[in-house]
Order: sequence, then structure tokens, then C-alpha cells
Amino acid sequence: MAAENVVTLTDATFDTEVTNAEQPVLIDFWAEWCGPCRMVAPIVESLAADYDGKVKVAKLNVDENPQVSRRFNIRSIPTLLLFKDGELKETAIGLRPKPQLEQLLDQYV
Repeated sequence: MAAENVVTLTDATFDTEVTNAEQPVLIDFWAEWCGPCRMVAPIVESLAADYDGKVKVAKLNVDENPQVSRRFNIRSIPTLLLFKDGELKETAIGLRPKPQLEQLLDQYV
């Protein structure tokens, strides 16, 4: 489902992929049944292409990876979390327009 420059995260790979990342990490928490998640997916994929080499963009299916979802108290999807240096810096809940997400990312690149 994810584009080639979007990393698919799991409960098992989350800490390695996010904590050890050399650049900011934007994570899209989603589920197959979620309509707004399907609407935000092309925006996330476009951001992955636009920020390639500057931001790691990832997706995490909340139904398949409940541990990370619980850890970050994900109660509504889509939720986008932005990490830098392994720390949670920003949270965006719900469908957001691309320019708003670009502003968010630009603060950390």
C-alpha cells in the first residue's frame, strides 16, 4: 500500500526505525477501514517524495500494531506524529491539508 519511499513500521521495528533515525520521522497512524486515512495517504506519499532525504516518512497500521498505538495513546485516526532525535515533537490528528503538514515539517528540517 505504501509508496516506495514510505517505510512500513511495525511494533517490532518502531524503536529501531524511529529512535535511531538521523532525520525527522513523520508517521501516519492508519487503518484499512478508515476513510479519512485513505484521503490522507496520497498527501503523505507526496510529502515522502518532496522531503526525500530530509524526512523519513512512515506508516503504521493501528490494527496490526496495537503496542505502538497504545504507547502513544492513538485514539483517533489518521494521526500523524513527528519525531526528531527520537523524541515526539508534533501531533496532527485528522485529515490535514498538505500546506499545513509542510509547515509542520519545515520547522524540523
